[in-house]
Amino acid sequence: MDDSAPPRSAFPVLRAVPTRWADNDHYGHVNNVVHDAMFDTTVNGYLIEAAGTDIRELPAIGLVMETSCRYLAPVSFPDVVHIGLATEVSPRSFCSSRVTPASSFASSRHPTGRTVAV
Repeated sequence: MDDSAPPRSAFPVLRAVPTRWADNDHYGHVNNVVHDAMFDTTVNGYLIEAAGTDIRELPAIGLVMETSCRYLAPVSFPDVVHIGLATEVSPRSFCSSRVTPASSFASSRHPTGRTVAV
């Protein structure tokens, strides 16, 4: 398995997502579930901006059928995570979003994630 992050040029959309004090767990790093929430915030924030409307008010919805996250190194408060977003169209899904914190473009060690929506 390749533990390096894709190059920043692979992500046409970048969003800043600040961590919060409450995001840290007992071990002093952002809890695993928070990574998924950051990725979800990135994808939905982009969709709202791209559609020019609140996606909750559209007649059709996308359903998330799969998510994944590879934890390569911790993130902790007060980090501001710059998450890169890229979409891919595949025969099985409407879109697959690859998300990775932009800080990992330099260090190649932060978590990377994937979301599949239909």
